[in-house]
Amino acid sequence: MKEQTPTPTTDGAAAPRLQLIGITKRYPAVVANNKVSLKVRAGEIHAVLGENGAGKSTLMKIIYGSVKPDEGQILVDGQPAQIRNPQEARQLGISMVFQHFSLFDTLTVAENVWLGQNKSLSLAEVTARITEVASEYGLDIDPQRPVHSLSVGEMQRVEIIRGLLTRPRVLILDEPTSVLTPQAVEKLFIVLRKLAAEGCSILYISHKLHEIRALCTACTVLRGGEVTGECDPREQSNASLSRMMIGAEPPMLELRPSQAGATVLTVQQLRLAKQDPFGVDLDGISLQVRAGEVVGIAGVSGNGQKELLYALSGEDMRAEPQAVLMDTTPMGRMGPGQRRALGLHFVPEERLGRGAVPSMSLAHNLVLTRNEMLGAGGWLRMGQLDQMARGIIARFGVKAGGPHASAQSLSGGNLQKFIVGREIDAKPRLLIVSQPTWGVDVGAAAQIRGEILALRDAGCAVLVLSEELEELFEISDRLHVIAKGRLSPSVARADASVQLIGEWMSGLWEGRSAAPAAVAAVAAEEGRHA
Repeated sequence: MKEQTPTPTTDGAAAPRLQLIGITKRYPAVVANNKVSLKVRAGEIHAVLGENGAGKSTLMKIIYGSVKPDEGQILVDGQPAQIRNPQEARQLGISMVFQHFSLFDTLTVAENVWLGQNKSLSLAEVTARITEVASEYGLDIDPQRPVHSLSVGEMQRVEIIRGLLTRPRVLILDEPTSVLTPQAVEKLFIVLRKLAAEGCSILYISHKLHEIRALCTACTVLRGGEVTGECDPREQSNASLSRMMIGAEPPMLELRPSQAGATVLTVQQLRLAKQDPFGVDLDGISLQVRAGEVVGIAGVSGNGQKELLYALSGEDMRAEPQAVLMDTTPMGRMGPGQRRALGLHFVPEERLGRGAVPSMSLAHNLVLTRNEMLGAGGWLRMGQLDQMARGIIARFGVKAGGPHASAQSLSGGNLQKFIVGREIDAKPRLLIVSQPTWGVDVGAAAQIRGEILALRDAGCAVLVLSEELEELFEISDRLHVIAKGRLSPSVARADASVQLIGEWMSGLWEGRSAAPAAVAAVAAEEGRHA
């Protein structure tokens, strides 16, 4: 597309690449944006910061043409723009990478990307471009893989590559690093700085304040759908940005030594052939989780996490019965309902479709994993169901239009809070959580982590799989790393380091431990409780 020359302002300076003036968007239950104005200049990496439900994603969708504002004006290079749909946005050079993926599961990576491209390009040309861009930017992906075979992290890469292929003049990124490893984040930052240096304007949404301070050159803060501040994040601290965003600093977690008890979950030599041609074989996975401890599993997305979670939750029932034990009960061949009856509750990484049914209300979504409100003959006690949903909404600060709001009407972070809250509120004996704070703001992340530690202190055994090392170091008592379907030895949090875990992410733990004595001690302790 031909580069458009910015219109000069009255003082001779170039007009902003993108300008919003008094943008308002109302929904029946909430005003998502109220007279929001902001400017983004050419070559600027501009953060949009706010707590869950502050209106950030709605504002980005308005810019991209997928949501129509009720009031306000959008200017591109100083000229009024009526952006009625994403196609018109792309014609103006605006591209967006969504937090919730917009991919067709049954199509390949190349076919998904091709759908959003200029149809003058053949599928073969788009496939070659994907390979080229993926290699250049370190976002490796096989263009021929069907999307249903990808992990969440790999789907994120597809969305980013699709955005980069349009050679955007304005690139909107909504939580782009939520499922990327630290190494991948650094590579992405190199890409974004290069794009900015070439004149691309970037709108960047993230709840990771250290990322915003390291990457962005300007910041607009939203609270309750209104602009409450503007700043240069490079001149701010995490604490000051938190105060601007949520009105206070997030509470500090009180780290107490765990009082580990008897072994609740035992996985012993779990071997499973991949069901998907692009999946990962599980190769002799062994681990233990005891009552009163949090065990964390780190790893680069697509190294067997999905396969392990399916085997533990009961979605995959092919394991040998004795390969997965709850206390002494073999459950390798049990389904999810039977495992819940034993006290196992599970939070999947996919919110919509696996964690919640999009079109169902929050109250009815409780029935997916809770049966306290089931009466005789399977009838629902609706009063009790509504009361339980209201309790979870209040306890976890979920911003929703009440228990009858549909799951798909919530922002990503608020839906995550509800799903995690639903399982924690069940008072499980064993809680398995994947990506517990994916896409939630700093205040909500601190609350969820605090609730996990409180559950641990109450005697629950907790297994957390996360691609955020900072999170795992904050809440785990012991850490493993999964790589290529194999699991490392466990290492105590006090003896772990980012460098060590980073090495182990490449599968290099044989004889490479920085704390062999600690690993041996943990192994001996695990054996004592077996």
